[in-house]
Amino acid sequence: MTALALTDLARLRGQRGLTSVCSAHPLVLRAALRLGRATGETVLIEATCNQVNHRGGYTGMTPHDFAGLVRRLAAEEALPAERLLLGGDHLGPNPWRDRPAAEAMEEAEAMVAAYVAAGFGKIHLDASMGCAGEPDALDDETTAARAARLAAAAERSAAAAGLPAPHYVLGTEVPPPGGADHLLDRVDPTAPEAAHRSIAVHRRVFAEAGLQAAFDRAIALVVQPGVEFGNRNVIRYAPDRAQALNAVLRAEPQFVFEAHSTDYQGPEALAALVRDGYALLKVGPEVTFALREALYALDLIASDLLPGYGARPLLAAMEGAMLAAPGPWQRHYGTGAEARLLRHYSLSDRIRYYWPAPQAQHAVDRLLAALRGQRLPLPLLRQHLPAALHLADVPLDPEALLIDRVMAALRPYSAACLQRGAPLPA
Repeated sequence: MTALALTDLARLRGQRGLTSVCSAHPLVLRAALRLGRATGETVLIEATCNQVNHRGGYTGMTPHDFAGLVRRLAAEEALPAERLLLGGDHLGPNPWRDRPAAEAMEEAEAMVAAYVAAGFGKIHLDASMGCAGEPDALDDETTAARAARLAAAAERSAAAAGLPAPHYVLGTEVPPPGGADHLLDRVDPTAPEAAHRSIAVHRRVFAEAGLQAAFDRAIALVVQPGVEFGNRNVIRYAPDRAQALNAVLRAEPQFVFEAHSTDYQGPEALAALVRDGYALLKVGPEVTFALREALYALDLIASDLLPGYGARPLLAAMEGAMLAAPGPWQRHYGTGAEARLLRHYSLSDRIRYYWPAPQAQHAVDRLLAALRGQRLPLPLLRQHLPAALHLADVPLDPEALLIDRVMAALRPYSAACLQRGAPLPA
């Protein structure tokens, strides 16, 4: 299959799409790369401003570090280099929004420049959030002016590095990062007039700043199609409710829509999103949820199978790690028994922030070592991991099993983005 480029998306709108995998976990990255190799698809891996930045982010990785990790894994998974795309998500002042705007924007410019210099070809410009002393959400004029400033930094960085100029994603009307905190019953799509206005203001401001060439490389607008997930439930895409928003694309042939928080939507909703012009589907917590689900199943299997392994030591280690550093979950999950349940099983999967913790790594390593080469009895798999019955009574490769379960979570995205009968890129 010919690699699908970002510039193909508008031409093939409604027929093809790309899954944007937003994770830094090596097993999740391997799963995305391995599935791409198997299907022939282009693999798009993205990092967010808080996760990876020129200061290290919460992963401790700069854009150069993250790009190096992904490219090394892609080479090990035998994915051709031309089928790998790197993207930067929500690139703007958000990590420094507690500072005055001038300081926060200087950091944001440096971050965007670092992403582009590291070879990230898809840049989401997100300057919508207020900084110290400003409203939480900024007006379109201010947002567009700051986005143009960041685009100028990106253009300079690409030229200095001798790299192709990046493609841009505009717009910021997205669900809360990582999902909502409360039970949801309805999410309204972006108003069509708001989408039109966002494009128009960015088009004018970029032109006035001498950045018409950069705007011409804008490929997508972020909108809210009416999808979301909370800690316990999912609001799925309803095409009839988004008809007016989707009609915006008929007046804007340059663009497709980018949909955030498409986690847990399921095959039918994902396919409908791609058909309606949401050619970029972002997923993150769902794939790390699948990874956690499989790890916890193996923890149960080892607890039942192996004398001396203990009673769910992986779960105990993760509980200890989360209680020792509650910052990533506390304001989202509350307290008491409800919080304990959500720490481990929330759809927002904030446990994903803890896998790099030393006690978590030790517990995972111990689990995988304990089960490596073991022959798992069919009854135990039926009890704890029925999706892996085909692995009964054969020597287990636990890493391969984990990758397989993440690939299973990604396959509905792949099917949606490869609409049946859609033409291939010329």
